[in-house]
Amino acid sequence: MLIVSEEPQLTIGYSVLANRLKNLIYPSLTIPHKVLVSVQNPTNTPFVKKAEIKYLESIDVGVTKSRNLVMSNCDSEFLLFGDDDAVFLEHGLNQCLEYFTLNPNIDLILAQSIDTNGTLRKKYGNKICKINMFNCAKAGTIEIMVRASSAKIKQIKFDEEFGAGTENFLGDEYIFITDLLKIGGNAVFLPITISIHPSQSSGISSYDRATMQVRARVFDRVFDFWAPLVRALFFIKNFQKIGDLRYFLRFIVGY
Repeated sequence: MLIVSEEPQLTIGYSVLANRLKNLIYPSLTIPHKVLVSVQNPTNTPFVKKAEIKYLESIDVGVTKSRNLVMSNCDSEFLLFGDDDAVFLEHGLNQCLEYFTLNPNIDLILAQSIDTNGTLRKKYGNKICKINMFNCAKAGTIEIMVRASSAKIKQIKFDEEFGAGTENFLGDEYIFITDLLKIGGNAVFLPITISIHPSQSSGISSYDRATMQVRARVFDRVFDFWAPLVRALFFIKNFQKIGDLRYFLRFIVGY
């Protein structure tokens, strides 16, 4: 192993609704790791627990609340976020762990994922690059590995007003990464595949009015008074996908 420790330095944290826990694909890895599952169960639905897994049950709803609960209970050096239907790839995870070890100033790694056909799930870069405010907007949960100890010291959390289960149903990963950057954290993209997921996330390619409204709020949250300019540039860049000029002024002013 690249990292030698009495305790596993990697935790894989899942955020799952109780009625979907039966669908969770638990990791099958030889890398020493822990599994931490946040189970949101407002209806007190019975579920089966595995003896070797730590479960955190709550009545909350919202994936960002769940991820924050996982982060606050993670006692490993590194934390990887999982979806219930994602599969993680050992070779890629080892490469990320090695990079973290060789670069102790790095707080977060953004990697890449493939679908079940082995095709990259979105357009990624082909070389290592530093993450900035403009190149991580499409970050997905299962592509993020964070140095948990650093996140706790820097007091970085997911904004619980965004993400699945809230009115603002996307942008939570982007906000998390940019919040880290704003306080001087260091993040890097590695062209390394660490996960398999069967389909694209719903918000990645949708440009309907509801999604555009949420995107406008995300840009407000990230860019503050610069948000109208960034929204205008985003709209122009993606006009062919949006296809409706009537959205333009609404989007720029934030609806």
